[in-house]
Amino acid sequence: MSNAHTCPDHFAPVPLAQCYRLMNHGPTVLVSARQAGVDGVMAAAWACVLDFGEAPKVTVVLDKATRTRELVEASGRFALQLPCVAQAGLTVAVGTHSAHNMPDKLARLQVPTFTAPGHDLPLVQGCVGWLVCRLLPEPHNQHTYDLFIGRVEAAWADERVFRQGRWHFDTAPAELRTLHHVAGGQFIVAGGTVQG
Repeated sequence: MSNAHTCPDHFAPVPLAQCYRLMNHGPTVLVSARQAGVDGVMAAAWACVLDFGEAPKVTVVLDKATRTRELVEASGRFALQLPCVAQAGLTVAVGTHSAHNMPDKLARLQVPTFTAPGHDLPLVQGCVGWLVCRLLPEPHNQHTYDLFIGRVEAAWADERVFRQGRWHFDTAPAELRTLHHVAGGQFIVAGGTVQG
C-alpha cells in the first residue's frame, strides 16, 4: 500500500453542482475512511445520490460488521470512489476481506492510495471518480438500516472519461468504464450512450 501525497494524472476537480453526475448511473463504489492513523477501504454496491446543488448529498449502506464503517462513525468523514474495469479484482478483494480478520488488509491487497490537498482521507488510485464527504449523523438510520448520509465537500474525476460535467464512455478506453455489481463478484459495465 502506498499513501502518496501526489494526485494521480488526469485528476481533475468536478464542481459540486455537477458531482451528482458521477454517481447518477448507479456504479459500485469503494468507501474509504481514516481515523487515528488507521485507513480502511471497502466496496459497496448500494450507494446513490440523495440530492444535488451547491451542498449535494449521497447515501451509502455500510454493514455493521465492517471496519471501514467504524472508521466513518469515529471520524465523521468518508470518501466514495468509482472503481473501473481495470480494478474489478481489487474491488472484489476489498469487498471480500475485512480488516477485522486481516488487520494489514490494505498492504496485503496492495491498495494504492493518495491524499488530495486539504483532505485527510485515503483515496484509491486508479478510480475514475472521487467524492469526499462529511457524515451527516442520523443514528436511527445508521443503526436500523445501515444507511449513512454524507454531504459532498469536494469531487474529482479522471478527465479521460468524465469532463465538462458528463461521462464520455463512448470515447474513453474500455478499462475506464465503471463497474455495476450484480452478485458473487460479477459486474456489468457502463456502456455506450443513447441520445433521447
